[in-house]
Amino acid sequence: MKLSRQFTVFGSAIFCVVIFSLYLMLDRGHLDYPRGPRQEGSFPQGQLSMLQEKIDHLERLLAENNEIISNIRDSVINLSESVEDGSRSSQGNFSQGAGLRPLPSQPSLQVDPKDCLFASQRGSQRPDVQMLDVYHLMPFDNPDGGVWKQGFDIKYEANEWDTEPLQVFVVPHSHNDPGWLKTFNDYFRDKTQYIFNNMVLKLKEDSSRKFMWSEISYLSKWWDIIDIPKKEAVKSLLQNGQLEIVTGGWVMPDEATAHYFALIDQLIEGHQWLEKNLGVKPRSGWAIDPFGHSPTMAYLLKRAGFSHMLIQRVHYAVKKHFALHKTLEFYWRQNWDQGSVTDILCHMMPFYSYDIPHTCGPDPKICCQFDFKRLPGGRFGCPWGILPEAISPGNVHVRAQLLLDQYRKKSKLFRTKVVLAPLGDDFRYSEYSEWDLQFRNYEQLFNYMNSQPQFNVKIQFGTLSDYFDALDKADAAERRNGQSTFPVVSGDFFTYADRDDHYWSGYFTSRPFYKRMDRIMESHLRAAEILYYFALKQAQKHRIHKFLSSPYYTALTEARRNLGLFQHHDAITGTAKDWVVVDYGNRLFHSLLGLEKIIGDSAFLLILKDKLMYESHSSDSFLEMDLKQKSQDSLPQKTIIQLSKKPRYLVVFNPLEQDRNSVVSICVSSPKVQVFSDSGKPVEVQVSAVWNDAITVSGQAYEISFLAHTPPLGLTVYKILESDNSNSHLADYLVYNGKTEESEIFKIKSMPNTKEAITLENSFLMVQFDQSGLMEKMITKEDGKHHKVKVHFSWYGTTSRRDKSGAYLFLPDGNAQPYVYMTLPLVRVTHGKIYSEVICFFEHVTHKVRLYHVHGIEGQSVEISNIVDIRNLYNREIAMRISSEINSQNKFYTDLNGYQIQPRVTMNKLPLQANVYPMTTMAYVQDAERRLTLLSAQSLGVSSLISGRIEVIMDRRLMQDDNRGLGQGVHDNKITANLFRILLERRSVTDMREEINSVGYPSLLSHVTSSFLNHPVFPMTVKAEFSPTLELLNEFPLLVSPFPCDIHLVNMRTIQSKVGSGYSDEAALILHRIGFDCQFPSRDTGLLCSTTQGKMLVQKIFNKFTIESLTPSSLSLMHSPPDAQNISEISLSPMEISTFRIRLR
Repeated sequence: MKLSRQFTVFGSAIFCVVIFSLYLMLDRGHLDYPRGPRQEGSFPQGQLSMLQEKIDHLERLLAENNEIISNIRDSVINLSESVEDGSRSSQGNFSQGAGLRPLPSQPSLQVDPKDCLFASQRGSQRPDVQMLDVYHLMPFDNPDGGVWKQGFDIKYEANEWDTEPLQVFVVPHSHNDPGWLKTFNDYFRDKTQYIFNNMVLKLKEDSSRKFMWSEISYLSKWWDIIDIPKKEAVKSLLQNGQLEIVTGGWVMPDEATAHYFALIDQLIEGHQWLEKNLGVKPRSGWAIDPFGHSPTMAYLLKRAGFSHMLIQRVHYAVKKHFALHKTLEFYWRQNWDQGSVTDILCHMMPFYSYDIPHTCGPDPKICCQFDFKRLPGGRFGCPWGILPEAISPGNVHVRAQLLLDQYRKKSKLFRTKVVLAPLGDDFRYSEYSEWDLQFRNYEQLFNYMNSQPQFNVKIQFGTLSDYFDALDKADAAERRNGQSTFPVVSGDFFTYADRDDHYWSGYFTSRPFYKRMDRIMESHLRAAEILYYFALKQAQKHRIHKFLSSPYYTALTEARRNLGLFQHHDAITGTAKDWVVVDYGNRLFHSLLGLEKIIGDSAFLLILKDKLMYESHSSDSFLEMDLKQKSQDSLPQKTIIQLSKKPRYLVVFNPLEQDRNSVVSICVSSPKVQVFSDSGKPVEVQVSAVWNDAITVSGQAYEISFLAHTPPLGLTVYKILESDNSNSHLADYLVYNGKTEESEIFKIKSMPNTKEAITLENSFLMVQFDQSGLMEKMITKEDGKHHKVKVHFSWYGTTSRRDKSGAYLFLPDGNAQPYVYMTLPLVRVTHGKIYSEVICFFEHVTHKVRLYHVHGIEGQSVEISNIVDIRNLYNREIAMRISSEINSQNKFYTDLNGYQIQPRVTMNKLPLQANVYPMTTMAYVQDAERRLTLLSAQSLGVSSLISGRIEVIMDRRLMQDDNRGLGQGVHDNKITANLFRILLERRSVTDMREEINSVGYPSLLSHVTSSFLNHPVFPMTVKAEFSPTLELLNEFPLLVSPFPCDIHLVNMRTIQSKVGSGYSDEAALILHRIGFDCQFPSRDTGLLCSTTQGKMLVQKIFNKFTIESLTPSSLSLMHSPPDAQNISEISLSPMEISTFRIRLR
């Protein structure tokens, strides 16, 4: 009887909802159309088109209505099933989600069919060279190539330059690592400042001398301490082309483990500094030391306005292959580019290294003799045994011939008669004497060569852009003959090997503690940037002097620079000395503290009802973060919020551009708690125990979890108080394979050793675990299918050969061995209203699997967090494996820099370590029916060595150096937190032929899940002393409505002022339109947004703020289009990242 009454009530509700929604739709149809202004002079035609629009609109409304009815029908079915399940269930609270009220299904995601075309076309323009094909073709056999060990013998005819002389550009440079064997400051003190000082003096001596610089972090530090005459001298050298700034980022970043947010940010920081202080705009990219190269970097440089770039560290066999086919210079095109808009001309250096012995030609024994810093009597000589000779009239002929022979041989690897010969190495030109030795000896060689007509050579000092200008000239001549000189290449250059089987796949994981800290820093910086700009506008409007005069912009700039410094290719990679790592860690940690204050104070100003109240409070932070990190090498801990009968405010900031239902968990001082929403309604709360260790429950702290609804880019206020009539739900606990202490508050039940499976479930999934608490199976509720998804751990050791694994290299002792444990670990199972989880305690890993009872994004994937501690081990690497029955064969997919997906093929002809690739945010395997994605909140190394398996290396402890210059192993391991999600999706693929394509895309659900993982909500409490007296707004949404599902707000970064050290009125609005795969069900995804073919109306973006101006810009703000003017509509192509200068009031 009770059941039928429920259905009657529910049926009536459905009827009301349908009628009301139809009324709203008709009303909306009446209001919304026509949208566009009527065209004068074509009234009948206008009426017809209006009528057509109305018909189209009604069709859409009808479809939406059908969708709503269908969703309601599903809800009824769900309700009836849950009622039946409830009557059948006999486990009381232990049946997870018991008493969980199913929310009505949300409307389906509205995807415009035209938005699905991009991913289905799969890159129609075939490049001349696809890196996946190159890997298939190459034998990787490594024969001895003679003087060029990893290459081949190069021959030429003496008359080849009779008609067109060889043109050689010798390019002096100095590679300065912002931290490696010494800290950034120590390198600057001992080396870099002298390079700059000598540069100013020595270049002024002769206008034919040239020099090149890359890292702005060092240039800016030097600039701050020099006098005005020196500054003027630098500007003059830049103006007359003697000095060139190449790339101009804050650092020369790593390209494997860095996220595109940080890559862009350090590029902007460098370019903004150059614009303000030197007025120069770099033209050419220079990346000679990152360990492998990503097409993401090529794309970012192209978007910043670059037309040329150079790379160096590429697998030696790939270099040889490219040299044989004369494809070392090529147009690098993105895999996904269906035209040629992303093409950028790229020069790949052909030989082993960027030092002088490996840059003049194929024979390092000869090239080393032309590094005049190694002259007899110096501190170091040539490893090949023959030292340089100072050039004199007596030997210039012989020496010139010897060097010219190398330049000619090098030129045979390229398609034009223009040769680039870099002249430099790490921290070169720091001594006054080296400038004289290099320049004076080379000047004599140049003068002699240029004076000998029979040599057919024109040789000079140059910069990188001098070389590329000459190359463009040669290419233009070829184009006049109707053909392009250079081929088109697509793909990436990972995994790098510099010799033998020495693959640099170790650094994809090395020092994972800091790789995780980097991602936390990025999410904090982005949140601080966005909130600060909006708070600044409010402070200007209300004349809040206290905020306007605060040091926040200085702190923001420092945070940008510290994050930028950490993107350096020896920082985020984990390949620096221990104390240098501590220096990076301290910088990140201090900036995190500063960013927390900016986030808290900016959010406080925005959420205050009376903005002027901001002035009257002390300068302490008003809002406190719920997580606190005590030092640079400790894990963040939750702060305990002291409760009383007086309500405390909890402000939740959603940093994403989508509506969000996210679980918020905070620690409080009492289990008797009530939480009220912004509208004053009580919110359902789960109270869970806080555990001091595996078996002890804290008596001082309790975790409360509730579902927070936050508007896009919005602040929402909740109230928390201690209350005896609390409607909270206590979590229950089951303990396997051991005992825990009893609790007066929580029900903790020790389970006998039964063979019964441990299970968790929500409305989307059921997950089964073995007796060790490790996942074995996922059951998808939509179709009831069982899927083997097995999680286990394994070990790698290091080889017994002379060369062993270290910070850079991964040289394992064979396949991974299972992680063996003699006794079953303690397993603790939590069943709760908001989430349920299984935690198992192994010696080296505390492994937690959590399932949220949320009808939306967070409920559809499984959250995995591991606390890894291998500090007592020697030469071990610990991996997590996820095995499935997905028939992926030898193919899998990893992301590059969180920006794009790169297909991978596991190859038996390569050693195990060569099949490990970088994963910044995700990796997946798939077959015709399913896709299994591992989403990651930190960069790590990943592989798929067996069909259906994803393996991720979580930490590595190595006792020896791997002979790449670091001079130490990796044994400063920390207790490290790794965070992941596992997403299993049903695919609807009709044509498996597309699997051979060279590109892949995540689903929209996967994209948004990744965003949730990397950009969690920020819960902040108003300090107890402020709570009773303050009046806060209920919520403050910064956006009028959610962005289209496929448009991500990368950043909104306040631009520096043109004078002084402060801020300007403008911000850089950076948007990314993601590419997504439509071959996944779009129903019940929980996405409350639609796609709009990349279009957004400008005036409908921000809430309570007016856009005064919005103009397009290049990515890093260096260039504006010649016809740049205010735009009223933003239009982005799929995968496009664009920057706009925006001014709000």
